[in-house]
Amino acid sequence: MRGQQTPSLWRWLRHVPTVLGLLVAATVLWHLYAWGIRDAVWAPNAEACRALAHEGACWGVIAEKGWPMLMGHPADTGLSGLPLTLVLFGGSLLASWPLGLALALARHSGPVWLKAPAIAFIELIRGVPLVTLLFVAAFILPLVLPEAWQVSLAWRAGVALTLFSAVYLAEVLRGGLQTVPAEQSEAAAILGLSWPGIQRRIVLPQAVRAVLPALTGHAIGLLKDSSLVMVIGLHELTGGLSLSLGGDPVWRPYYFEAYLFVGLVYALMCWALSFLGRWLERHWLAAPQ
Repeated sequence: MRGQQTPSLWRWLRHVPTVLGLLVAATVLWHLYAWGIRDAVWAPNAEACRALAHEGACWGVIAEKGWPMLMGHPADTGLSGLPLTLVLFGGSLLASWPLGLALALARHSGPVWLKAPAIAFIELIRGVPLVTLLFVAAFILPLVLPEAWQVSLAWRAGVALTLFSAVYLAEVLRGGLQTVPAEQSEAAAILGLSWPGIQRRIVLPQAVRAVLPALTGHAIGLLKDSSLVMVIGLHELTGGLSLSLGGDPVWRPYYFEAYLFVGLVYALMCWALSFLGRWLERHWLAAPQ
């Protein structure tokens, strides 16, 4: 009898961590509901938000400051906010493809006089933090470039993002190139196809198909990394938030709600890229090879 009770007690005790975890999760969710919904202020009413004393969320800051955060502050004469984020991300991603592809091909199957510089360039840029590249672009390049070659800070930041993206893209593509059997290239060469034709028609389509999930992850990472340009004085989406709230003592206490809003915008953009990647996987991978 006693031997039968011990296994029963053990089976009951095994569920204790699960029950405690559910209780903790329910408590956290209840407090989040109370703070973010039940006791929150949704209208742009600064008096009502101050009366909450941070016991509830002040979503009125989004209604009041959401547009300047997204589209840039009128005091900023450059391209700023979400448009700057999209321009930096889209421009650097597109510009990094030719360079990344050239580096991948050179490192994978190029002659020694191309492979060695490609390896050195990839390892050098990949071994440096993006923030360092941005500081070099912001403060070192203006000192070494001739006056005729001087460009705006946004362009210099775009170059840094492009180089950073290209080396990581090169390694992703190189992984895809390694999945293509060498016999296919040899057979195509025997049939008289030139090297560019072999790469364009046979090797690269298969290589890109093989690494589509990694390419999607790279794009998402680059989108989030673009927010680092704030450290060199560019007011992208995150910088637009600081610019919009920093000079307004009425709404400045509600940074947390504003950061949640910006985080939601980034999450939606990352979800869109993830959706695009899954769509490409379904349609491209299902297409005849």
